[in-house]
Amino acid sequence: MSKPLLVVVGAGAGVSASVARKFGSEGFKVALIARRKASLEALAEELTGQGIETFAVEADASVPASVEEAFGRIRTSFGEPSALLYNAAAITRSSLSDLDEQRLIDDFKVNVVGALTSVKQVVPSFVARKHGTILITGGGLALSPNPAYASLSIGKAGVRSLAFALAEELAPQGIFVGTVTIAGYVSKGTFYDPDRIAESYWKLHAQRDQVEIVFAEN
Repeated sequence: MSKPLLVVVGAGAGVSASVARKFGSEGFKVALIARRKASLEALAEELTGQGIETFAVEADASVPASVEEAFGRIRTSFGEPSALLYNAAAITRSSLSDLDEQRLIDDFKVNVVGALTSVKQVVPSFVARKHGTILITGGGLALSPNPAYASLSIGKAGVRSLAFALAEELAPQGIFVGTVTIAGYVSKGTFYDPDRIAESYWKLHAQRDQVEIVFAEN
C-alpha cells in the first residue's frame, strides 16, 4: 500500500517545515510547493535526509495557472494527494491609509485566492474517495487586526472565512477542513515553537472533530 501524500503550498522554514516533518513521521510522503527555489530545495533535502520521501515543485501561489501546473506535476510524478496544507502568506507592513490598492490586491491573491486555487486542485479526488484533509494556516490578526499590518489582517480574516465556509460545504462529502489560528510570533524555543504548533495540525487531521484550533497563550 502506497503512503498517503501531504502537499504543502507555501513551503519553507517554520510552521510548514514542522508540519511536513510531523506528517512525515506519521507515515506520509510530502510534496512541497514554493516560489523560492533555494529555500524549497533546502527543505526538500532536509526532509529527505530525515527519511521522508519528498518531492519539490516551484510555483507562485498568487498565479492560478502556476499552482495548477504544480499540482499536475505532483499527480504525475508522486500520486494523488491525501492532505493539503496551505501556508502561503504575503506580509506587507502598512497602515490602511498608506496601503496601495494594487498591493492589497496582490497580497490578497497570495493570502486568500491561492488557498482557493489549491483547494480546487484536490477536491475532485477527495470527493471521489469521500475522504481527504484540507488544512489552512490562519493568524491571530483575523481575530484582532493590527493596523500596522492592514493587508495581512484582511487576508487572514478572509482565509479564515474561506476555511469555515469550505468546512461546511465539504463535510457532507467526507472532506475535513481545519485551520490553525496562530495568535503570536512563531519562534523556536518559545510557546509558539513551530514543532509545538505542528501538533495542532496533526490533531485536526487525526481527530477531525473541530474546524479551528486557536494556538494562543492564555
